[in-house]
Amino acid sequence: MVQTVVSASVGALGPLLVKLAGLLAGEYGRLKGVRREIRCLQSELTSMHAALKEYTELEDPIVDPRLHAFFAEETHLVGVDGPRDDLSQWMLEGNNSSKHCKVLSIVGFGGLGKTTLAKEVYRKIQGHFHCWAFVSVSQKPDIKKIIKDVISQVSCKDLSTNDTSDWDEKKYIAKLRELLNDKRYLIVIDDVWSTQAWNAIKCAFPENNCTSRIIATTRIIDVGKSCCQSLEDRMYAMEALSDLHSRRLFFKRIFSSDDHCPDMLNEVSSEILKKCGGLPLAIISISSLLANRPAVKEEWEKVTRSIGYALENRQSLEGLNSILSLSYNDLPPNLKACLLYLSIFPEDYFIDRERLVRRWIAEGFISVERGQCQQEIAENYFYELINKSMIQAVDIGYDGKVPYCRVHDMMLEIIISKSSEDNFTIMVGGGQTNLTNHHRLIRRLSIQHIDQELSSALANEDLSHVRSLTITSSGCLKHFPCLGKFQALRVLDFQGCKGLEEYNMSNIDKLFQLKYVSLRNTKISELPPRIVMLHDLETLDIRETNIQDLPAGIVLLTKLQYLLTDKRVKIPHGICNMRSLQVFSSFDINKSSLDAVEELGNLTRLRELCFWLDGGDQYKMHGEILLSSLCKLGSCKLKTLYIYGWRLTFWDGGSMSNYIYLPQVSKWISPGLTSLAHLKFSLAELIEEGLRSLGEVPSLLILDMTFHTGPKEKLTIIGFPCLREFKLFSTDGAYVTFTKGVMPKLEILELPFDVSVAKPYGFCLDIEHLPCLKEIGVSLSKKGATLSESKAAAAAIKNEVGVHPNHPKVTISRK
Repeated sequence: MVQTVVSASVGALGPLLVKLAGLLAGEYGRLKGVRREIRCLQSELTSMHAALKEYTELEDPIVDPRLHAFFAEETHLVGVDGPRDDLSQWMLEGNNSSKHCKVLSIVGFGGLGKTTLAKEVYRKIQGHFHCWAFVSVSQKPDIKKIIKDVISQVSCKDLSTNDTSDWDEKKYIAKLRELLNDKRYLIVIDDVWSTQAWNAIKCAFPENNCTSRIIATTRIIDVGKSCCQSLEDRMYAMEALSDLHSRRLFFKRIFSSDDHCPDMLNEVSSEILKKCGGLPLAIISISSLLANRPAVKEEWEKVTRSIGYALENRQSLEGLNSILSLSYNDLPPNLKACLLYLSIFPEDYFIDRERLVRRWIAEGFISVERGQCQQEIAENYFYELINKSMIQAVDIGYDGKVPYCRVHDMMLEIIISKSSEDNFTIMVGGGQTNLTNHHRLIRRLSIQHIDQELSSALANEDLSHVRSLTITSSGCLKHFPCLGKFQALRVLDFQGCKGLEEYNMSNIDKLFQLKYVSLRNTKISELPPRIVMLHDLETLDIRETNIQDLPAGIVLLTKLQYLLTDKRVKIPHGICNMRSLQVFSSFDINKSSLDAVEELGNLTRLRELCFWLDGGDQYKMHGEILLSSLCKLGSCKLKTLYIYGWRLTFWDGGSMSNYIYLPQVSKWISPGLTSLAHLKFSLAELIEEGLRSLGEVPSLLILDMTFHTGPKEKLTIIGFPCLREFKLFSTDGAYVTFTKGVMPKLEILELPFDVSVAKPYGFCLDIEHLPCLKEIGVSLSKKGATLSESKAAAAAIKNEVGVHPNHPKVTISRK
C-alpha cells in the first residue's frame, strides 16, 4: 500500500509545484507574508517530490516500441473459434422444424471470456435475423434503461424523437414486444446476476414462432439454469484456455507471434502460465506487463515471484485480483491517478472518452509537455490504458479513435479497492461506502444515489477539500449541501442527475476554480446567471437539457474550450473574445446577428462546428457572411462540420436561388476546408458535379447528406480516397453507382434507390468496386415503379451483395 500511496502522490505533486510557482510570479507573490509562506511550502514539497519520484522509479518499466500494435493484436482471438462455431451452428438449427425462441446461456467465472464468446457468436450469425441487440445488465440493473437500449438497437426509428420521459417499465416493455412481434430477433443479455433480473428482462421478448434467439451470460450457475427453461435451450459452461491456447495468447501479446519465445524464457513462461490458470484476462494482463519489460529471464522471474501462488486455484477470485493488482502496481504514477479516477463511474458504464479526458485535464492530472498540448497527452494516456488492458475499448471510429471505454468488472473491483486505500475517491449511494465509517478528508465525491438521510450526513462533513463532485442519479437533491461548501471544486458533473431543477445553484460563482461543468441529460431549463463569473471554466456541457438560450455574459468565459449544446441557440455578441473555443454546437444562424456570424471567422482554434441555417430571401446576408467566415476557418483546424436545415442557399454573384447547389458549396468545402474529416449537411437537390467536388476533399472520413429532390438520371460517384462511411438520405430518391477506384476504404454505405430510374440499368449498383464494404443499407423508392419491379430491384441488390467477396450485411427497406 505504501508504494500505491507514493505513486498517486507523485502524480499530484508535479502540477501543484507548477501552480505554486505561478502564485509566486503573480499578485500573491507581492504580498510579503504570503510570499514567504508560499516559498516555504514550495521548498518542502519540492524535496518531497524528488524523493517520491526517486522511490517510484526504482521499478520503472521500459516502454516497448510495439505498444501501439497491441490493441490491434487483441482482435486476433485465441481459443474462441471452436466454441463459437459450435454454438453458432446450434443457434441456427431448427429453422425448418421448431419455430420456438431458443435461449443459450453462457456460464463461467469472471475473466474467462463469456462476453467475448457471446460477441463472436452474435457477430457470426446476426445476418440471419431481422434485428439484433447487445445489452449489459450488471449487479444493480435498471430494467427500464435496458429495455430502452434494446429498443434503440432493434428499431429503425429514433425513439428519442418521441416524448418518452414519463414512460415506465411496462410501457417500454409493451413497445419492445410490439416492435418484435413479427420479427426474427437475436438478443444478447450480458452479465446477468440474478434470476429476478432475468425474469424481468425475458418477459419483454415475445414468443412469436419466428425462430428467434437469445444469448445470456452469467457467472452464476443457478442463473444460467433459470435462463434455460425449455428442453430446446442450452447452457454452455465456459472452460479455461488449454495450455496450447494460453501460450498462443501469451506470446502473441508479447512477441506478436503465437509460437515465438526465446529458449531462455520457456521455463519461466510455463510457470507464469500455470499461475494464470487459463484465465484470458489474467494472461492478457500479465503479458501486457511483461511487454513493457526487457525479455530477460531475471526480469520475468521477478514477475513470477510477485504473482505468488494465488492463481494455482484456477477459479480463484483472489488469484485474479492478485494478477490485476500486479498490473496496476506497475503503472507509472500519472496513469495510476487516471485509472483510479474511473472508480467514480458505475459498473458496466460506457465512459465517454472526451468526457473523461476533459475531466482529467480539469483535475490537473495532465501536465504540459514539450511539443504536445494537454488534450493530446490525455488522449495518449487513455490509449495507453487500453493497450495495457486496464480498460476495454467500446468500438473504434473511422478516425481510429475509441469513442467509449468500459472497465471489466474484476478490474473495477481492484480500482475501487485501491481508490479507497488511497482516499482517492469516496463513492456513496447505490450500496457503496457509508460515510459513518469515513474519517478522512473527502477529495473526490461520487454519488450514485442520494436520499435525505445521505444529504443530512453530507451536511455534517467537511466538503471544503472536494475537488470533483459527480452525481450520476438522484432521489433527493433538494436537501443536498449548497455548492458554497465545495470551495476547492474543479469538476462539477451532474450528467444524468434527476431532480437537478430543484437544486439551488445560485452561488456557483463562489467556485472560482471550476474548470468543468456538465448539466447534460437533466431537466434544468436555464443556466445559473452567475456561471459567467467562472473565468477559468474550460468545458460547459448543456446537451439534452431544456436550456434554450445562452446568457449574454457567456462571452466573458475567455478560457472556454468546449461549449456543448444541442439546441438552436443564438450566437452571443462578442463571441470573437472566446478565442479558446474548439467545439461549438449547436447554434442557429438565422437567430443570430450579422456581426455575431461574422465574428465566427475569428475562432481559429475551432475543430468542430455545428449550426442550423434555413434558406430564404430575408437570410441572404446571413448566408454571405457565413460563407466568408467558413472560408477563414478553412485554413485552420476545422475537422467536423454539421449543417442542418432545408432549402439552404448560398448566393453566387447577384443571383439568388431557393436551393443549395453543390458546385457553389464546393467553393468553400473544396479546396477551402481541406482538413474536414466529418461532414454532415442537408440540401434541397443532389447534383453529380457537386458530389465530384466533395470527392476531392482528401481527409474526409464520414459524409452524411440529406436532400429533398433527387435527380431523375443515374449518378456516378468518383473520388473520396479516405471515406469510410457514406450516407445519403432522401424524401424523393436517387440512383447512385460506383466506378472502379472510387471510395477504396468505404465500409458503411446507406443510400436511397430510385427503382424507376435504375430499371434501364438492370438495377445495378456496381458495389464490386468497393473492396472494403462491410454493411450496406438500401431504401427502395417505389415512386413510378410497379410492385414486381421493386421486387426485381431487391433481388438484384441481394444478388450483387451475395457475390461480393466480403459478403457485406445488407438491409433493404421500402418506402
